[in-house]
Amino acid sequence: MITRRRFLSGITTSLALAGYPLVGQARPGGKIAVILLEGGMDGIAAVPPVGDPDLVSQRETLVSRTPIMLDGFFAMHPSMPLFADLFKNKQASIVHATSIPYLNRSHFEGQNVMESGNMVPFSDASGWLGRALETALMPGEALALDMPLILRGTRRAESYYPARIRGGNKVLDPALATLLARVHDGVAAKSFADLASRYQQAVRKAPRDPVSLAAYAGGEMARPDGPSAAVIRVGQFDTHAQQGKDDGAHFEQLGLVDSIFDAFRQGLGEMWANSVVVTLTEFGRTVKANGSDGTDHGYGTAGLLAGGLLAGGKVVSDWPGLASRDLFERRDLAVTIDYRSVLAACVERAFGLDHDQVAQQIFYQKNLPRLTDRLFS
Repeated sequence: MITRRRFLSGITTSLALAGYPLVGQARPGGKIAVILLEGGMDGIAAVPPVGDPDLVSQRETLVSRTPIMLDGFFAMHPSMPLFADLFKNKQASIVHATSIPYLNRSHFEGQNVMESGNMVPFSDASGWLGRALETALMPGEALALDMPLILRGTRRAESYYPARIRGGNKVLDPALATLLARVHDGVAAKSFADLASRYQQAVRKAPRDPVSLAAYAGGEMARPDGPSAAVIRVGQFDTHAQQGKDDGAHFEQLGLVDSIFDAFRQGLGEMWANSVVVTLTEFGRTVKANGSDGTDHGYGTAGLLAGGLLAGGKVVSDWPGLASRDLFERRDLAVTIDYRSVLAACVERAFGLDHDQVAQQIFYQKNLPRLTDRLFS
């Protein structure tokens, strides 16, 4: 029997690419890759504030014994050595005590909010990255089994996923599709014309495991006619039991994320210098362990960023402290940085858009603080 929790935190790795250039159309110069960490990543475990005097007393059973020091206050979990190296080489940064400002701690609502960028769950049919691509004059097309919410724009968007089953790409003969386009008009004519074009494209065989998917996505983004955005989805961060210190399911997933960052770097090649890869999760975990040596749905977490566009090697944080009196609702890491500001900075820098335009049109928040200089200068 598949339980609700297993359904929510099961293996959900998937990849979507979007922002393919059209002939003669302006395009942004930078690239954005988003790693969706579903289930709620424990930011204190991933980037422990070892300089906080209350860290050990608040979560003794969850603190790694061998953290990788980043500066005098923050460290990296030992399952992420590749990201730590990127940080030390100024190609990665961290934003801590941050989250999207969503407070209800529901996976369904939180994941919808983090993809839509709208703080009212299930109120928007488009996603923040899709709106960013539209604003940057990029077509709303995704190479994916379906169009994920985060990549949907406000206008009609197309999704195409070339089948790998024998004969799967011969479901519709291109000549028949062309004929159907001629005898129809309006939306139907355009749809058949699009199908005729797509079914003549060569099928690029994509792998299925998340690290290979990231390398594949990076390689596609590095192509002159490649996409400007990629989204990879990784689940299983909802660790309510036996989270562990230096092993366990949560930390296995952190190691997977570490490899995904490195795979994007290798796949992008020279384009890495003009890219930013950013994580996004619906919420963090509780500061204290629960009775099952796990953590429950929390609020504040950490965001991980890497890429040549960054002025890296820094932890951007207005640290609130881990003393019980400083916790949000006396249970969670408090949030001092709106993570939408981080995403807005990535869009501004990679796509060359104005911050005020990004804040209002993409995140619907006129007074969203600007973090671009702290992250990219």
